[in-house]
Amino acid sequence: MQIHVVQAGQSIFDIARLYNSTVSAIVGSNEVPNPNQLVVGQTLVIPIVGSYYWVQPGNSLYSIARSFGINYRRLAQVNGISPGTPLKVGLRLYIPPRPKRNAEINAYVEPIGGKVDPELEQSARSAAPFLTYLAPFSFRIQRNGTLEPPPLNNFAAIARANNASLIMVVTNIEEGKFSAELGRIILTNTEIQNRLLNNIIALAKQYNFRDIHFDMEFLPPELRENYNSFLRKAKARLSSQGLLMSTALAPKTSATQVGAWYEAHDYKAHGQISDFVVIMTYEWGYSGGPAMAVSPIGPVRNVLEYALTEIPASKIMMGQNLYGYDWTLPFVPGGKFAKAVSPQQAIELAVKYNVPIKYDYKAQAPHFNYTDEARRQHEVWFEDARSIQAKFNLVKELGLRGVSYWKLGLSFPQNWLLIENNFNVTKR
Repeated sequence: MQIHVVQAGQSIFDIARLYNSTVSAIVGSNEVPNPNQLVVGQTLVIPIVGSYYWVQPGNSLYSIARSFGINYRRLAQVNGISPGTPLKVGLRLYIPPRPKRNAEINAYVEPIGGKVDPELEQSARSAAPFLTYLAPFSFRIQRNGTLEPPPLNNFAAIARANNASLIMVVTNIEEGKFSAELGRIILTNTEIQNRLLNNIIALAKQYNFRDIHFDMEFLPPELRENYNSFLRKAKARLSSQGLLMSTALAPKTSATQVGAWYEAHDYKAHGQISDFVVIMTYEWGYSGGPAMAVSPIGPVRNVLEYALTEIPASKIMMGQNLYGYDWTLPFVPGGKFAKAVSPQQAIELAVKYNVPIKYDYKAQAPHFNYTDEARRQHEVWFEDARSIQAKFNLVKELGLRGVSYWKLGLSFPQNWLLIENNFNVTKR
């Protein structure tokens, strides 16, 4: 599979011919809304076996082979050249497909407004073949230890039809936000904890959940050990019922990192107790902050490399956003929030305003600027095939368990093509 970046003057016909593909295959795979309106810098995933590489100045057969993780003699053989042949700049080399490794893939799905829109259900249906887990968000803990479930509609049937496991996401969300006070009530009252676990187990059996996923955030720092103790109790109860237990963790770079979102999350303890963890490696660029990449590769790497000092790689799932943001400039703290956009919507904006898409190689993220009809300046950061492939390469380099997506309902067809190209998705 090839990632192609549209150059000035290129048409969809030129690109199809370049890779011995077809217009219909490229348009269908990428869900290109208007093939006659490509923008410079737009990425397209070309559905071919293997990929092609054009020799650049300074390249050698050995350096190219090493960058693609194959033997240079094998590369020479498949291209019908001698291993000692000097390479001409511009020579096209065929790169054979590389072996895929196993990985687990999770995706959260969040009904909004107390209902499941048909589009959201279809998004879950389309993604489910590529998922190990489907995680409806969320079962909200009540102060008496009961649970308020989200609308589930056909999620269980979708998971079952695609051999994906259903995850019960349990949160301390109250009145639309994570509640420190609710967390305190749950984590300091044994009777309520026991009632909560009884309810979790009953609902897990009722809906056939396979994993119980605790996403408890904004907990007071002094409840760190209370949370650890609760998780140990929960793990023992859930394991006795044949259930897995996982947790969500804020993106930390040290055990002593301060802040309301971080201090109660003990990486080492969660790594010992949980079957796996989801590390929320996104939201550096967020709706209430200045324009920047949502999950820049450097900070993501820093978090994951710290996590590996506390948690086995086989238990770590890298969090990944399926969205970007459109900021209205200039950014004013406390001012207008950025609008969330899907990768497809971002491309449509670039097409509409006829602006090129740029790529920040340090952050490994695409972005562009445009001026709207009211002459307001905008800056958009989002995800494309290049940024996702960079994250997949990191997952493979670090030997992580897999990837967890926040969240379904945002169109990004290239992501699922690349999952299939990079990984054998484990089914449970």
